[in-house]
Amino acid sequence: MSDFEQDWKQWHADREASYGDPLGWVSLTGLYWLTDEFETVADLPGRWKANADSVTVEGFDGVTALNPVEGAPGILVEDGDRRIEVIRRTGSVALRVHDPRAQTLQSYDGIPAYEPNEKFLATGTFTPYDSPVTVTTGAVVEGLEHHHSAVGTLDFELAGTAQRLIAFGGTGNGLKVLFTDATSGVTTYPAARILAVPAPVDGTVVLDFNRASNLPCAFTDYATCPVAPAENRLTVAVEAGEKNPR
Repeated sequence: MSDFEQDWKQWHADREASYGDPLGWVSLTGLYWLTDEFETVADLPGRWKANADSVTVEGFDGVTALNPVEGAPGILVEDGDRRIEVIRRTGSVALRVHDPRAQTLQSYDGIPAYEPNEKFLATGTFTPYDSPVTVTTGAVVEGLEHHHSAVGTLDFELAGTAQRLIAFGGTGNGLKVLFTDATSGVTTYPAARILAVPAPVDGTVVLDFNRASNLPCAFTDYATCPVAPAENRLTVAVEAGEKNPR
């Protein structure tokens, strides 16, 4: 087995393990939007309400007020073995429930993926914008928006065809792209896949589409992931990376 294949298999195993976390994305059992009136939510303790500033809870020991940040990871509240995640999205607040006994977690058996193929490695050019540009996309939940900081464009060739993607800021000095392609909605998740791109070196980038990854919404109906921007619809079939798990 080549180093390329071995590295991919380790990456894939790590991805599968992360989604199998007992309190991770596959353990979600509900997404509940709060209003500005106190109400009981499903079988959760206490009563909850939210406004533009904060979340107020009554009748739940140790929990009275929470301040989730727009678009950020949620605040986790313990409820026995479960975790209640309090999130704010497009101004509204919702509760997500992570349950290690979730049926979806019990039936989780990994992430389907294409076999690694070096023809889906592309070398390209990064052209930075003079300053970051905000790109707004929709979400898999109707009515929500995501606001991304786009930092430049990536030009490369794939399957003999010139392609361009808008790149967002990623981890460290790296980049990330949300994209769809001719496999989207066929063998891969329709809304988007995400690809981390290492930091450019002298303007050159390497895109390894074998590591095109599903977003959490591919696994659960209770995520609020973005869809790909219209500009990032590749014309070719990227038969690489993760397939639709559902």
